[in-house]
Amino acid sequence: MRMPSLLLDGHTLTLAAVVRVAHDPAASVALAPEARARMAESHAWVEALVARGEPVYGLNTGFGVFADRHISRADTERLQRNLILSHAVGVGEPFAPEVVRAAMLIRANTLALGHSGARPELVETLLALLNAGVTPVIPSQGSLGSSGDLAPLSHLALVLSADPAAPGDEADSGQVWYQGQILSGAAGMGAAGIPRLVLGPKEALALNNGATFSAALGVLAVVAGRRALAASTVGLALCLEALRGASAAFDERLHAARGHPGQQAVAAEVRRLLAGSTLMDAAGRVQDAYSLRCAPQVLGPARDTLDHVAQVLTREINAATDNPLLFDGQAVSGGNFHGEAVGLALDYAAIALAEVGAIAERRVARLIDEKLNDGLPPMLVSHAAEAGLNSGLMMAHYTAAALALENRTLATPDSLGSLPTSANQEDHNANAANAGRHLRQVVENVRHIVAIELFSAAQAVDLRLAASPGARLGAGTRQALAAIRAVAPHVEHDQLYGPALEALAALVERQEWLEGEA
Repeated sequence: MRMPSLLLDGHTLTLAAVVRVAHDPAASVALAPEARARMAESHAWVEALVARGEPVYGLNTGFGVFADRHISRADTERLQRNLILSHAVGVGEPFAPEVVRAAMLIRANTLALGHSGARPELVETLLALLNAGVTPVIPSQGSLGSSGDLAPLSHLALVLSADPAAPGDEADSGQVWYQGQILSGAAGMGAAGIPRLVLGPKEALALNNGATFSAALGVLAVVAGRRALAASTVGLALCLEALRGASAAFDERLHAARGHPGQQAVAAEVRRLLAGSTLMDAAGRVQDAYSLRCAPQVLGPARDTLDHVAQVLTREINAATDNPLLFDGQAVSGGNFHGEAVGLALDYAAIALAEVGAIAERRVARLIDEKLNDGLPPMLVSHAAEAGLNSGLMMAHYTAAALALENRTLATPDSLGSLPTSANQEDHNANAANAGRHLRQVVENVRHIVAIELFSAAQAVDLRLAASPGARLGAGTRQALAAIRAVAPHVEHDQLYGPALEALAALVERQEWLEGEA
């Protein structure tokens, strides 16, 4: 029996661990013994409440607007099953498998806190699915982020829960990816040797109440966004050398005088990358355009924003987010499922990362414009005499511009959009899941914009070095250029650029070539 690589205790889950499990089907996760004990105690409280017959939301009442409808003890299992069946109404393309795996891990950790009243077997079933590589197929649209991500989490619960009247029935069991096939949930779990559960009192609500998919989208996007930001800092340094930029804008004293940590960190990274460069200041300009000179003042706040969002998400993935919660035998109704904290943070991250892409696009535009690129060939064609015959990087910039424009729409805050539901009982919703979906697309767009920036900057640096015998790159940019050239050779004549750009986008995501991955 393999030892688990991660123990869930409800308190110490990290973003890095979520990303690792999300992308690695071979990862092994187990429930920590202390968490199992907490869950068992919490479940005993639920059983005592049910035995006493006290009205407790979600145990023996209806849901939402039906919270005042009492449900008999004999119908408690049917109540849980009906909640899942009626709420599994998502639509649209499925979430990517890594998003589903991240959500499963986060939900398991939430339940491991022991405030949800669920049996330990519920978390252990979730972890068995993760460990066996059984991944539910979850529609990506249909969540308002309050009361959490009800629809997608209900699709998840549909897979692992059985009908109390017919536990062996494969009907209404959802779908899963398993060993390269799409199977019914029951068939997939059966093939993996994982029993389905008949949900007891409170357990359906424990599974589907909380902004878990919103948080999963956020975690994956923030980690990928940090990588894109770090890669764009490399692109900035290469652009500075290609354009023989002014180094004064990165003076340590200048950034210390303002005091923002992200701004100082970006300027320090640029200085590290450019250490030893003979191209900086070679043009004799006093100062450069904003996309170069003010880059630390733009990338720095984006870095600070992502740090803030990472803190919010770290708290969220270690939080009890369903309703009601159990404390010392008492059920307390509240609103921890509301996704506002997550939605606001993800909106903020989308705005910040859209700006990273926007300023990178401006640097690409400057590199290819012969009126602005300090004597480099138009469109960065390798042979100026062939300009016109060759279009150079003209269309690569078009793509960067199109993605930057799309990000303007995607970064419009979703948290501002709220519609009342459940006959106005749920009259303010967070829209956090849409914020997460849109942030994920922003990150994907920025990753490709940065790939285009690296492609263009490397081409420009090659041309600058050819025109400047004896010139020397900085220690960091020299290493970066070698990594870029390993997957995207210098362009001599027009060619199909797509493969090189995709290779660079993959390089941005891997970030093997950068020191100190975010």
